[in-house]
Amino acid sequence: MAASCHNYTANRCYNNSMKKVSTILSHLSNQPRFRFLKQQYCYRKFITLLSAKYQKAIAFVYIKDETLFVAVTHPGFKMELNYNRDLLKSILTQLQKYDTECSALKANHVVVFHSKYHPVKIESKISDSAVYYSEKASSHFCIKTENEALKKKFLSIQKNIAKNLEI
Repeated sequence: MAASCHNYTANRCYNNSMKKVSTILSHLSNQPRFRFLKQQYCYRKFITLLSAKYQKAIAFVYIKDETLFVAVTHPGFKMELNYNRDLLKSILTQLQKYDTECSALKANHVVVFHSKYHPVKIESKISDSAVYYSEKASSHFCIKTENEALKKKFLSIQKNIAKNLEI
């Protein structure tokens, strides 16, 4: 039965016998059928520990039979990560050592491969990058030249400034 309260705000109407959300989620994630949720958390955390360049390069990771499989988005990254296998293993070891939830992640070998599957990225709205400024010049100036070519250029500049002032 829900706790009775006179003020119906979420912060004040709380039954002390109710479990907290974090407790429920922790309980669910510890069940064997949801073990993959912990693994996904650890995989994401492993990727975030890498440099920004490698984060963009990696499509996904997983561990199978004590082998860390790293899928990359481009063949060029495959070659670069193959040279840095020791770095990947050391980061995984440090994660396993310092994060108790990821203590089950153990890998003796690292395999880097190119994958045609890429993570789904959320597209952000790209705003127009053109910067528009208000016209600071005035189209009222004297043209004191005898050269007809220069006079035409100055007149076209006056017209352009006048157009910009109208906009």
